[in-house]
Amino acid sequence: MTDGTPPQGSLADIPSGSGKDAVVVGGGLAGITAALALADAGVRVTLIEGRPRLGGLAFSFQRGDLVVDNGQHVYLRCCTAYRWFLDRIEGTALAPLQDRLDVPVIDVERPEGRRLGRLRRDALPVPLHLGRSLATYPHLSLADRAKVGRTALALQGLDLADPALDTQDFGSWLTAHGQSARAVEALWDLVGVATLNAVAGDASLGLAAMVFKTGLLSDPGAADIGWAHVPLGDLHDRLARKALDSAGVRTEVRTRVTSISPAKNGRWSVQVPGETLRADTVVLAVAQREAHDLLPEGALDAPERLLEIGTAPILNVHVVYDRQVLTRPFFAALGTPVQWVFDRTAASGLRGGQYLALSQSAAQDEIDAPVAALRERYLPELERLLPRTRGAQVKDFFVTRERTATFAPTPGVGRLRPGARTKAPGLYLAGAWTATGWPATMESAVRSGVSAAGAALSALGRSRPSHLFDVEEAA
Repeated sequence: MTDGTPPQGSLADIPSGSGKDAVVVGGGLAGITAALALADAGVRVTLIEGRPRLGGLAFSFQRGDLVVDNGQHVYLRCCTAYRWFLDRIEGTALAPLQDRLDVPVIDVERPEGRRLGRLRRDALPVPLHLGRSLATYPHLSLADRAKVGRTALALQGLDLADPALDTQDFGSWLTAHGQSARAVEALWDLVGVATLNAVAGDASLGLAAMVFKTGLLSDPGAADIGWAHVPLGDLHDRLARKALDSAGVRTEVRTRVTSISPAKNGRWSVQVPGETLRADTVVLAVAQREAHDLLPEGALDAPERLLEIGTAPILNVHVVYDRQVLTRPFFAALGTPVQWVFDRTAASGLRGGQYLALSQSAAQDEIDAPVAALRERYLPELERLLPRTRGAQVKDFFVTRERTATFAPTPGVGRLRPGARTKAPGLYLAGAWTATGWPATMESAVRSGVSAAGAALSALGRSRPSHLFDVEEAA
């Protein structure tokens, strides 16, 4: 409550009663998850987001007649928490999974007619489910294909709980296990750059092993790919807000939290411009640097570690052609700066021509490049990859840049990532950068919200909703 009489409809006008109150700061996937979980357990929740929309860094915007996602986001069948999230907001049908993993890979340095390879699985147990695909994968030599199998078995034998894995880099480990530069490019980085947002040499062995063990070596269908067939804003803003409303969560956007501090009787004060909210528990679900600035003194033993968690950029190149130039929903590329290309035509609402989105991870060298330079670089590369573009007219070309898209998964980052609980009773952390065991993905964000809500509910003496906490919680 405010100090005094709150104005009608103010943020401080939280319903009173015998229950518990929570404030969730941050309306990304972590904050939305925490708010839904707390509300489902009977807690009165206010969700505060500084932006004019929900969804964090997975959002959409309007560009003329196009609805544009800021970046291409995918998930895998093994992403059980994000799949729960989709189900909870009634969005599962709008972001379907492949029936079976199938990734077309085009190598422009091979002769035309022999450029296409595929990474796909069979309906066989692990690791045989990928055996035929790797045995016939044309972008690796016979020797490399044989060594890949042995390296996969070595990965499978790693103990993800061993903290020593976090001190090593994945690239050196691959080299020590006989992987050639070509194998790293055509297989390990093909997957790893997209999921870790770093090349193998810059990535923690612990995080890389987690990705490959969970995605490729845990269950035959674990790596089946899913993605939104509608704008991300339809999922992470519109449907999420509908779910929050139905759960009784009060959602306030365009509102910045300026401070969080302990109040009387073990409660918390959350300051927003002109008002003070009181709550029994607070979930801080913002980026690590913002969390550092809002944390009260003593909440973490070494809060400066949050500032040591680096960030990594993602660049997205958007091209609209006057005709169809790609007949498949997506592909990955080798021998070119282009990494992954997705057809976003139907999802964007485009009625004529075709709209392609190029997702460029680990884009440190290009994130600040002028649009003209990126156009000069990428349009010829698309012509090399897609012959139909050579006679097509480019109707629009633009880029979106997320300079701090993810935390950098560098060796040693594991010791910097805090868990959900802080030393301040009633204050919890959420975000993909917290200690979920996953790299900075939508799955990690949702898992962090699960962990924060679980810790808060335990402290509040509330039972945890079984429909959510069937999802495997992060360590």
